[in-house]
Amino acid sequence: MNTKKLLTIVALVGLMALSPSIHAKTISFSGYTWIVRPNGTGGPGPNNWDENSVWVDANGYLHLTITKRNGKWYCSEVYTQDRLGFSEYQFWVTGRVDLLDRNVVLGLFNYPTPDVGPDATHEIDIAFAKWGSASAPIGNYTVWPTSTSLNRAGRTFPVRLHGDASTHRFTWLPTSVFFQSQHGHYDDSTLEFANWLYQPANPTNYISQQAMPVHINLWCFQGRAPSNRQQVELIIRAFKFTPR
Repeated sequence: MNTKKLLTIVALVGLMALSPSIHAKTISFSGYTWIVRPNGTGGPGPNNWDENSVWVDANGYLHLTITKRNGKWYCSEVYTQDRLGFSEYQFWVTGRVDLLDRNVVLGLFNYPTPDVGPDATHEIDIAFAKWGSASAPIGNYTVWPTSTSLNRAGRTFPVRLHGDASTHRFTWLPTSVFFQSQHGHYDDSTLEFANWLYQPANPTNYISQQAMPVHINLWCFQGRAPSNRQQVELIIRAFKFTPR
């Protein structure tokens, strides 16, 4: 099988895994219904995915994990049943995202359904990841264009948290995307440590104009096990969507 055909199959498997199903497990978190990615293998990574690696505790907080069982590593992902559009998207995270292993990725993002566009388009992404390189900055803001023929835009930044609580948000508007990160859990800009305004000259080509589900995932870069061989758990205390 040639490489191009193999990559196409892997991409299709990943998209199929993200498609809502009447059999998919759902959870309630922060006032929204979230679909839990079902058991199986697929991108990103590719990785093994386990629906039991996600749960909501008695306080209403969302837990995502990377766990090892019987010699295999399993990752976790959820996404909203609803598609959300222009707005401020805010995530209260509990856990030392600044100390994640070089092979571990936390993603806070929206992502196109197949009718909106293919992979590597439309997505607006906050990620904490070193992409396999121990020396890389761990903070990543990225905006993907509406076509695969165009280049994505992004900003990377170092992170050194004061504790295990942090707030991350992006404000998606028709002509711009504004990202922010800060220490603690706040609804304003208290203790901000990073921001980036993306305002391209041709926004309809470089910023999605279509509503999409919101995704939260915790996974292994290129399917590699954490280099420290430690299991991972992060908590999303709250998600907030504020229409603009």
